[in-house]
Amino acid sequence: MEIQYFEFVKHLLHFKRTVYLDNNATTPVSKRVRRKMNQALANHYGNPSSFYGIGRKSAETIEQARQHVAKAVHAAPSEVHFTGCATESNNAVLKSAAAHFYPRKKKIVSTPIEHPSVMNTLAYLKTQGIVVEYCLVDDKGRILLAELEKQVDDDTFLVCCMLANNETGVIQDLAAVTKIAREHGALVLSDCVQALGKIPIDLHAWDVDYASFSAHKLYGPKGIGALYVKQGSPFTPLLHGGHQESGLRAGTESIHNIVGFGAACEDIEKLLAETGKIRALKRDLVQRLKKIKPDCVINSPDNETECLANTLSVTFPGVENAGLMGMLDYRGIAVSAGSACSTGEDMPSHVLKAIGLSAQAARETIRISLGHETSASDIRYTTKVVEDYVKGRASFVNMLAPAQLNENILFDENTFILDVRPPNDRERQKGLPNAHEVSPLHVERYLNQIPREKQILVYCPGGGLSVMISYYLKSKGFKRITNLRGGLDGWRKRRGDLYEKYAGQNVTVLEPDTAE
Repeated sequence: MEIQYFEFVKHLLHFKRTVYLDNNATTPVSKRVRRKMNQALANHYGNPSSFYGIGRKSAETIEQARQHVAKAVHAAPSEVHFTGCATESNNAVLKSAAAHFYPRKKKIVSTPIEHPSVMNTLAYLKTQGIVVEYCLVDDKGRILLAELEKQVDDDTFLVCCMLANNETGVIQDLAAVTKIAREHGALVLSDCVQALGKIPIDLHAWDVDYASFSAHKLYGPKGIGALYVKQGSPFTPLLHGGHQESGLRAGTESIHNIVGFGAACEDIEKLLAETGKIRALKRDLVQRLKKIKPDCVINSPDNETECLANTLSVTFPGVENAGLMGMLDYRGIAVSAGSACSTGEDMPSHVLKAIGLSAQAARETIRISLGHETSASDIRYTTKVVEDYVKGRASFVNMLAPAQLNENILFDENTFILDVRPPNDRERQKGLPNAHEVSPLHVERYLNQIPREKQILVYCPGGGLSVMISYYLKSKGFKRITNLRGGLDGWRKRRGDLYEKYAGQNVTVLEPDTAE
């Protein structure tokens, strides 16, 4: 009897456990960093701009953290400035450089696989008269240096090239990029967010002008970033106000977050020492995935010196990533389809499209990013869940084809239509009739308003986001869940007659439950 009970408990633990494999999106704050931050909150509450003792102690604490960050990236402390996040850092550099050089010089050359904070800022600068060109990359995301040499000219004032990509893990030859830029007097901005703590960084050796960093990618807190400005490189503050950060970033400093960033940087040598272990786990993961589905495609570089040890982008032909991620989430495993800063739009990743994947292949691709707490058993558990799903042994959410969604279903009293589209999509076009709109980011706040006895039909713009939410509802005990395959877009194409006749009728906006 005791043996049977042990086997039953073992089965339960195997069925669902927590496995976090989205460390490129963010990392948990380490215990040591939390302890340092708590000490700062308790003891260093003085304003660093004040001249009395408590204020001077706070300022000293900030400078200590600055030294830790500077040491981690091989920069002078005077070249490191704390910001609210890497997005702010990237915005500040791009807008400052454009203001400094335009109209004398008008061109920025970038890679097409940059973070959204760079891509979207470049799109804005184009509206202000800046010429933006994108250099081609190969099928692994490596920048084609010969093409870059052709594009960078005397009208180019800035080259943007991230050090390591957040989706494929590709590492760029930043020294070679800088050399090309220097031949035409152009400056270089490198988004180093994903690289910090994963590969050694030497900003002085690479001779870059600007670099951005974020603490929450290396077991530090969110809400704090850093900007490296090479001594002598032009820079105009994005924020105006006080004299903080040597006059380059106004606003009272977030002392505890800065302390957390510094503490995280103190641990970088330990993180780098674990690279071999993490790389071995990734090799094991790749081998297991190829055994499960031999035609899977690895989008990350095979050459270990050209790819982050923890990052794997893999395409499963014929397997929609939304359903796979939903099942993984249902079994307690967190992975992603791309950058956390661009998810929720239900669109294929711009990075995957840039390396040559079709829109369909991009929707069959997931990103797995390991962390220092990832174990061999985590890899075995994850691949077992992937195998069960890919081989059809684990399908729990019903799928409704667009052509099947007719008037009988739309107006059935036993059907509860759940609209989980992002707000901008709702503004752009009308949705299904009789639908109930909820925030896709806070579905848990509406659970009490979703009838468990009815058939729940979940839909979004393209059918991807709704699959994830369908599996979430399944995990919360909802038995009758159906996802609209292809989403609203698919239904409009197949049943345009019904869309024109009924779209937007009798829509209810549910109010979130704020009770704790």
